[in-house]
Amino acid sequence: MGAELAIKPEKHGMAAMTIAAIGIVYGDIGTSPLYTMKAVFIEEHGLALIPENIIGIISLIIWGLIIVVGLKYVYMMLKADNRGEGGILALVALAHNSLPEKSRWHMPLLTMGVFGAALFYGDSVITPAISVLSATEGLEVATPFFKPYIVPIAIVILVVLYAIQSTGTAGIGKWVGPLMIVWFLSLAVMGIVNIIEAPQILVALNPLNAWQFVHNNAAVAFIALGAIVLAFTGAEALYADMGHFGSSPIRRAWFMLIFPALSLNYLGQGGLLLSNPAAISNPFFQQLGSWSIYPLVFISTIAVVVASQATISGAFSITRQAIGLGLLPRMKIVHTSASEIGQIYIPTVNWLQMAAVLLAIIGFGSSDNLAGAYGIAVTGTMAITTVLLFFVMYYHWKQNLFASLVVSSCFFVVDIFLFSSNVLKITSGGWFPLALGVLLYVLMLTWRRGRKLVGASQKRHAFPLDFFLQSLFFAPPQRVKGTAVFLRGENDGVPQALLHNLSHNKVLHERVFFLTIHTREVPWVPRWERVRIHDLGHQCYQIDVYYGFKNEPDIPKVLELCREHGYSFDMMSTSFFVSRQTLIPSPKSGMVKWREHLFIWISRNARSAADYYQIPTNRVIELGARVEI
Repeated sequence: MGAELAIKPEKHGMAAMTIAAIGIVYGDIGTSPLYTMKAVFIEEHGLALIPENIIGIISLIIWGLIIVVGLKYVYMMLKADNRGEGGILALVALAHNSLPEKSRWHMPLLTMGVFGAALFYGDSVITPAISVLSATEGLEVATPFFKPYIVPIAIVILVVLYAIQSTGTAGIGKWVGPLMIVWFLSLAVMGIVNIIEAPQILVALNPLNAWQFVHNNAAVAFIALGAIVLAFTGAEALYADMGHFGSSPIRRAWFMLIFPALSLNYLGQGGLLLSNPAAISNPFFQQLGSWSIYPLVFISTIAVVVASQATISGAFSITRQAIGLGLLPRMKIVHTSASEIGQIYIPTVNWLQMAAVLLAIIGFGSSDNLAGAYGIAVTGTMAITTVLLFFVMYYHWKQNLFASLVVSSCFFVVDIFLFSSNVLKITSGGWFPLALGVLLYVLMLTWRRGRKLVGASQKRHAFPLDFFLQSLFFAPPQRVKGTAVFLRGENDGVPQALLHNLSHNKVLHERVFFLTIHTREVPWVPRWERVRIHDLGHQCYQIDVYYGFKNEPDIPKVLELCREHGYSFDMMSTSFFVSRQTLIPSPKSGMVKWREHLFIWISRNARSAADYYQIPTNRVIELGARVEI
């Protein structure tokens, strides 16, 4: 996802965008050669290190890169954009909006999309942990002296990486692309050197070798798929990053450099194992001999830091989307750049993710053990993405039913095989990202359900605003100078803050605006569609503000847009009235008790509306309101 390192396409040419995409989009999948082959041939899989198996595994990896990454994601998924945005939340919004209004698939699609997004959080914890551990384990290959220090070194690297997130990453953004180009060229060169030593590995390019391996070793091959999938992790990231780079740079990067470099390196590692089976202890760091270990550790550490950065930024990006879609509570979002809206930092997500990553490193202790935990979350998300693709093909692209079913079914069969193989790893560590995903899934659905119940409760008790204003101005209160802006929910009638103000202060400002935020299921709402103003009479007005789930909520900027409609605001004479809700449990809340208490706890710890919408604190008046769930 890499939102924080994004470069605006309008300011740079295609070449610059392609270079940036190489550095940001492909960091995860680009570091997979560090640990994939080692994980495939661990003893627990029972896979003999013989030429037939080595060639079969490499063939499966190469053709998996072609089908899963190249065909499904680079070719198909990059077409499934939601106003230029990608990622599973953008995809579920696109599929959801494409369905007929009365379709029974609305809730199942939303539920699947939420679960896929939740699984991403589990994957985002394992990626930095296994990547950094794999890079530092190269020191152990050089000398056993470093073995006790591998985990502490990895922890220090990650703590520093998370600690600098608040400063932003714009300064290093321009270096990421060139550094990763060096990395991929190094992968290609190492692969070519080892292919020359064992050219017979080139037969792995024939897909029949993959088929023969699976046919002759069905049970073992099925288990090995759980490790082979490590070569494809990061495919979801390239789709999610489409909004930052566009589809063309991502496609160019894949076909011009990423796929050739990865293929050559996997072929080279296979050739190395054919000529030197003992290298299976760590085939990546033994590709060029002992002289190259320290340089490889250095460059691979840089590469995994880039890959980890992309994952961290991705967690920030998907959290902002989830907040916009009403799946998570408001959180503090810090902009680390004055010019790039994508460069954000969310402290809560940053520190919680760091804690989970450190727990994973300390608990699992090695990349081999983490490989057992890796894969189940990402393959689950891949399968959900394929299901959503069918609905986009059939309802949004208007493809015929047969073609939509055939294409999505072919991808789904592959996804299910990969996911099923990873299910076998639940007891050996796969439970960890799955548990994180389930926890986030429950939290998101609880928040969404709770907000829906609160909205329904407010709607039931709401007094219509137009009737209230009519009755109010039969005997109008005293009007005082200045402008009052009352934040008003979509389901609210008369804002509680207005009732309290009239009750206690007995006055009404000379200009009164009721401001309602509407979030549409699209990434962006252009500025010319963002504001609508209705005159309610007696110098009272309704402002409806429309945001996409990736727009930045900013009420002062909204008031600036009102000038185009003939309304100007002087911030020094404008007061913002906000109702702070105190939630009260109800015997008939519509949720089980533990979810009700969870929702109340989350609500109490959510960021205040005034802070989230960037209203100047010295212009805010908060008035309490008790609301039953």
